[in-house]
Amino acid sequence: MELETRPETLSIFRTQENDPACQSEQHLGQYYTVPPSHFHTVFPHGLPPRYQQQVKTFNEGCVMVRQPALELISHLKRADYSKPTMRYLLYGVKGSGKTMSLCHTVHYCSTQGWLVLHIPDAHLWVKNCKELLPSSYHASRFDQPIQASNWLRNFRTTNEHFLSKIKLRQRYVWTKRESTEEGRPLGELVDMGVSRVKSSSDVVGAVLKELRLQAGGTEGGFRLAVAVDGVNGLWGRTTLKKEDKSPVAPEELTKLNDCDLHHQTYISLCPSVTGSLYAPSSAYLPQELLGEEGFDSMDPFVPVPVSLYSEKEFESCYLYYLDRHWLQHPHSRTEEGKKELIFLSNRNPSVLERLCAFL
Repeated sequence: MELETRPETLSIFRTQENDPACQSEQHLGQYYTVPPSHFHTVFPHGLPPRYQQQVKTFNEGCVMVRQPALELISHLKRADYSKPTMRYLLYGVKGSGKTMSLCHTVHYCSTQGWLVLHIPDAHLWVKNCKELLPSSYHASRFDQPIQASNWLRNFRTTNEHFLSKIKLRQRYVWTKRESTEEGRPLGELVDMGVSRVKSSSDVVGAVLKELRLQAGGTEGGFRLAVAVDGVNGLWGRTTLKKEDKSPVAPEELTKLNDCDLHHQTYISLCPSVTGSLYAPSSAYLPQELLGEEGFDSMDPFVPVPVSLYSEKEFESCYLYYLDRHWLQHPHSRTEEGKKELIFLSNRNPSVLERLCAFL
């Protein structure tokens, strides 16, 4: 029997509640629509490439409301921000949806007026770097100017409305002739890092320092959410090499030194752990991927598991693909075809997307 999407089935896999702050368990397994303007302002980076392609193909961006994101958002709503850093760690098997759950949470923080410090993939900071230069500030460190400049550009897009309000607490000297004075807008510092690529790594450090100093303060304070995808990439080995072919240690990278997860206050950390460069592909638990050093740095944290699709979530995704006319093979529209997709994907979101993707 061929399955069809009728108007009454829309309420099954779609919700009209597009504000992450108002979503609840009654919306579990349903897709909400992200306003087109938010893709530029909230997600200039961070969304998975295959999801971005899907958004272009479907001419809309929808995110499924899932338990991990709801749990994380619930924690953020109830948290006491007069106390030290809150850490929440998303973990799960490969393809279970950790990145999308993190992005859902980032969307919530952005709509609530938080300043969002989003690091889309920490692993990119420790591998395949196009340009690695000796630091002009610390002789024992290395800069990644191109990556730093690109990150600053996206940070500026995401938090543009904060950049004129936040004033620098100290003076920063770049060269004998160039400096950024105390009291100047943070945006001036960010602009300098974008335009002066050579100094961009040091500018990232200065920006993070200012945010740590000012987040949550009583005078003009703001809430700061730090969202790090693949946070386990900040510890362990890198694939980067020095001129003498010896490996670069993570602590020798300027950007990783700047990304201090130990002593930040008034910040909610929402990292996710993903497959590591040197860990078994089957590893997914925090202690397996973070290692001893990473686990100690993150501890204490609230673990938030990300599981495979439930029956309801799979059904919702299946109906969404039918609604978008994405399942073209006649057999895929039958009950037997649906069972075959369940068997082949094991309800893994990423595997299901690839099974149903274009050739």
